Amino acid sequence: MFGNNKPGAKPQSIDSLIGAGTVIEGNISFSGGLRIDGTVRGNIASTGDQPGMLVISEHADVAGEIRVNHVVVNGRIEGPVHASESLDLQSKAHVTGDVHYRRLEIQGGAVIQGMMVCDAAAQSDKVVQLKPQSADASS
Repeated sequence: MFGNNKPGAKPQSIDSLIGAGTVIEGNISFSGGLRIDGTVRGNIASTGDQPGMLVISEHADVAGEIRVNHVVVNGRIEGPVHASESLDLQSKAHVTGDVHYRRLEIQGGAVIQGMMVCDAAAQSDKVVQLKPQSADASS
């Protein structure tokens, strides 16, 4: 997991922090890693060539659309979540809105009030299609 430099790999560090007690009203664009411990009222999106990672701590409160490659949630989100790579909902996560993901991990206690949509179009090209065995092949 760490030290993995493959495309689509999770970033190794958190570059920016929105601390507890901080309230931001407006949209946020970031590259690398962002951790939110405070409150954000606006949309959040990762930009740049490298996959972005967003961590929403158990004390965080976000109201807006999220579009990030890797999202880890242990706080509250009100709005849709689009995780193009992975979505990790930890035990205190509470999401009110639809979630779109490629890979999903949910711990006991996490709550989603909305639709869960697996983005099949984003599935890996590493999946190997197997040919069925022909009926006349010998066993």
